[in-house]
Amino acid sequence: MNILMVSLGCDKNLCDSETMMGILSANNYNLTNEESEADAVIINTCSFIKDAMEESINTILEMAELKKDRLKYIIVCGCLAERYKNEIFDEIPEIDACVGTASFDRIVEVIKKLEENDKKVTAFDDINRLAVSDVHKAISSGTFMGYLKIAEGCDKRCTYCAIPYMRGSYRSVPMEKLLDEASYMAQNGIKELVLVAQETTCYGKDLYGKKSLHELIHKLALIEGIEWIRVMYCYPEEIYDELIDTFVNEPKLLHYIDMPLQHSEDDILRRMGRRTNKSFITSVINKLRNKVPDIAIRTSLIAGFPGETEEEHKNLMEFLDEVELDRVGVFTYSREEGTPAASFENQIDDKTAERWRDEIMELCQEISADKNEALIGNTLKVIIEGYSPDEDVYVGRTYKDAPGVDGLVFVECDYELISGSIVDVEITEAGPYDLIGKIVDI
Repeated sequence: MNILMVSLGCDKNLCDSETMMGILSANNYNLTNEESEADAVIINTCSFIKDAMEESINTILEMAELKKDRLKYIIVCGCLAERYKNEIFDEIPEIDACVGTASFDRIVEVIKKLEENDKKVTAFDDINRLAVSDVHKAISSGTFMGYLKIAEGCDKRCTYCAIPYMRGSYRSVPMEKLLDEASYMAQNGIKELVLVAQETTCYGKDLYGKKSLHELIHKLALIEGIEWIRVMYCYPEEIYDELIDTFVNEPKLLHYIDMPLQHSEDDILRRMGRRTNKSFITSVINKLRNKVPDIAIRTSLIAGFPGETEEEHKNLMEFLDEVELDRVGVFTYSREEGTPAASFENQIDDKTAERWRDEIMELCQEISADKNEALIGNTLKVIIEGYSPDEDVYVGRTYKDAPGVDGLVFVECDYELISGSIVDVEITEAGPYDLIGKIVDI
């Protein structure tokens, strides 16, 4: 059987898709990237916000059209399947199987049941089960970076977020499993390891009785072939001294941290269910910069949370102007069914939320442009990801740039650079997000 995997949403979802692909390959199923060759399609869906849910539904409907030809089975996995497991077959009858977020490791069992009786099949375990496999995952990035999901679920219960209802409570993946997976990834060419979870900073509390992310990083750094380690999704209230010291003492840990803030104003943070405040956030930023002066700090923000005022929006702008974060992503608030914030009074209209988002992005673009211009004349390490023949330049990223969400460096070089190599590049030009540089011969 030829199987097409469609992975939607976040990098954590991609990790689940890669695990399924590894399991399928180990069980002699053929993976294809061509719709015309597929006998079955697995759609690993996202429904974190409205736009993601619409993309998932539209993708399912597109695949349903293929059932008029050779496609036999549509299997829906992930957050949309978990969230709407009681309605999804009725709403989209072309779906043949649904697999919950804690059951994706049972994908072969699901396919075999379909092959045996051709009826609707479901696999929904308790969402607090940790789905892991003894089979190594497939590496689908096509580059020299790979995501390593170190935990599942979340205990934060932010009022705007449906993740705990779809992904369950926080569960760390055992360290020995992660080290084995990372070693396999390194043996298969991965040089940059990107650690992801709903929140990485709480890693190990449930298994080892204490925060153990720093210990995991030190052990991952011992793996031959891994040259860069990048950490994403560190909640500010959970950042701890041993982790900060690891940025200082572990050469392979990039001086980059993704720290989701969502807002700066105390009243909004309180109503969001965030366990921090502006004063503490500022102190964490200052502490990071004092210990690691060249650290790049990325964050995500929500514009238009229920009850947000024009004054609070302006205060957020002033905060951003003051702290000058390196990378910022901004989303308008998405009213998610079943979350506490969905029932809050004073919901903000879309036009206002979009205006606030655009104003924040404009400010952050100016800050980013200034920071990038300050890099002109500096030499930075760049991991080469490929070559652009149209521009006759190589494309890569610095330590300041996470894959898929941050900027790129376009590298001028008159000889061939091997993808995956980490080279010295002198920055010669700068835009708001991307840089241009030339190779520095050592």
